Amino acid sequence: MKKINLILIYFVSFIYMEFLFKIFIYDNIFRISILNMILFLIPLSIILGLLSNLWKSEKGNKITFIIFMIVISLWFSAQYVIKDYYDFYLSLSTFKVADQLGDFALKGVIEVLKRIVGIAFFFLPLIMSLIFQKYLNFTRKKWTINLILFCGSLAAYGLYLLGLNINKDDSYSSYSLYYKVNDIALNVENFGVLNSFFIDVKRNIWGFTEKIVIDDNNLNGNKEEENIDYKYNNLDINFDNLLQNESDNTIKQIHEYFKNDAGTLQNEYTGLFKNKNLILFMAESFNEIAVNKDLTPTLYKLINGGFVFNNFYTPTIYSTIGGEFQELTGLYAESVSILYKFRSGNIYFPQGIANKFKEIDYNTYAYHDNSYVFQDRNKYLKSMGFDNFKACGNGLEKLINCKEWPQSDLSMINATINDYINDDHFMVFYATVSGHASYKWSSNAAARRNKEEYLGAGLDYSEGPASYIAAQMELDKALASLIQKLDEAGKLDDTVIALVGDHYPYELTIDEINEVSTYKKDEKVTVNKNNFILWNNNMKPIKIDKVGSQLDVIPTIYNAFGIDYDSRLFIGKDILSSEGGIAIFDNRSWVTDKGTYFAARQEFVPKPGVTVEDDYVKKINQIVNNKITMSKLIIENNYYKKVFK
Repeated sequence: MKKINLILIYFVSFIYMEFLFKIFIYDNIFRISILNMILFLIPLSIILGLLSNLWKSEKGNKITFIIFMIVISLWFSAQYVIKDYYDFYLSLSTFKVADQLGDFALKGVIEVLKRIVGIAFFFLPLIMSLIFQKYLNFTRKKWTINLILFCGSLAAYGLYLLGLNINKDDSYSSYSLYYKVNDIALNVENFGVLNSFFIDVKRNIWGFTEKIVIDDNNLNGNKEEENIDYKYNNLDINFDNLLQNESDNTIKQIHEYFKNDAGTLQNEYTGLFKNKNLILFMAESFNEIAVNKDLTPTLYKLINGGFVFNNFYTPTIYSTIGGEFQELTGLYAESVSILYKFRSGNIYFPQGIANKFKEIDYNTYAYHDNSYVFQDRNKYLKSMGFDNFKACGNGLEKLINCKEWPQSDLSMINATINDYINDDHFMVFYATVSGHASYKWSSNAAARRNKEEYLGAGLDYSEGPASYIAAQMELDKALASLIQKLDEAGKLDDTVIALVGDHYPYELTIDEINEVSTYKKDEKVTVNKNNFILWNNNMKPIKIDKVGSQLDVIPTIYNAFGIDYDSRLFIGKDILSSEGGIAIFDNRSWVTDKGTYFAARQEFVPKPGVTVEDDYVKKINQIVNNKITMSKLIIENNYYKKVFK
């Protein structure tokens, strides 16, 4: 019997694994460009086939083949587990934050075991090859045949490059993604897992920065035509002088970008909270499905009693660190690389929230009820201006039970409020943990603590969403205790509470989330729809329909507190301003006040009754690209140091 060429084995195996990945993640095998995928897999299969027939020894060739198949099967499996659980794609830069995995090593093993059947399917081609190895050709070919095959691989790759030109002018066409745009999510969704891996390798070795198009980056159009009743929230920065004295072309490009950004206008809410205290929360896995008038009455009260943001989103980008980065910096979490630099604490943030409040003589504090060194909070919080940071491991463990999982937000509030409640002016940041996965009664201490109370409400949700709500009840009780203690100390009327989530509870499936949701959520946009609390005891509800996200939190707070800041230097914008609203998701899908754009399928869905100009989507896509690239350049170049020092 004639033996099967390894090139064919590779090609069939890769096609199988690419389609299997899409079925597992999307339930739709046509979310990739089939033509691009096939045209890339042909030369890849040829090259690997040649390398697997390189040795004189059949045993050496067999070992080479097995190694390649193991590595590729592991990569597909890793992408599957990471995307299915954490809801982001694995890239080479992800390994820069691999230290976090040690803190959740046991959880990681559990998540792998939960998906062991799917992982086995990715290893099936290797298993079948080993079973039927006697039918595979491990014999080295003649050099003439190898030369012909190599030339064939070059020709196939040339066809692949030609295929990129199909619809090349579309914003996120294959051509744009290959040559102009750097987005790991869109690359995987368009090219497939293997092709995107090699694109990622190339860009990590040689670098890649998207081109900034300096044009009209305002969502409203030309602001100079507006009837301006308010001044801009800008500082006196002479960008012309900065440009004149700068030799670095990248820095000059950033200067030029901000010089052409008008910034955002002050408004009727500017200074509304002037001289009040601020307590800001980043609430772990908080989502609007946790809000229940009976079970989480304090959350319900705060959400409906202050500013009521009806179109707010917390895009899930690189889990907790991504959400916290966006909330604290007003920049987009472009990649793990910039998050890694942010974590170092070496980035200069003169507009960091604690730094700005210290400028006006506030005492600043930060707390977290888990490890103080997790994801380097002890470093980056200091760069934001928090000199007083307490968590488990540097003092909080003496005050609360840090050995349970997850730890209690209520205990953290009760143990720390006396640190600041007697100060004349204070600004406090809490990073909570009670809402953390997993969402099972047996493995979530916060959920178990509130289980009886939850069951007493008579809800019939399955265990996942039920234990999730019970865990968020711990946050609700923490807020209730905080309000009570502020009231007893006579500080409630002079204190503002702000709260935003880091990401949706991605351990729950979309079906589990929709058990609780009052409307059907999709897996990309509405699953991230959320609440943003900005509340003071003396205010009446103010409804805000404009779209907003985590990026907009700090600029909104600064405007409401009447703090001098430069709105141009934030990628996010004050939600209360006249600037149009936008929320950007991990694959460059977006929501504006006019509609929703799904980048993977390049589809714009306008809001009912809304019509847009022909170039609207193209314009917003360019604004999104600019915002993402500028976020990257600001961190990579420590840009604020160039401006303010």
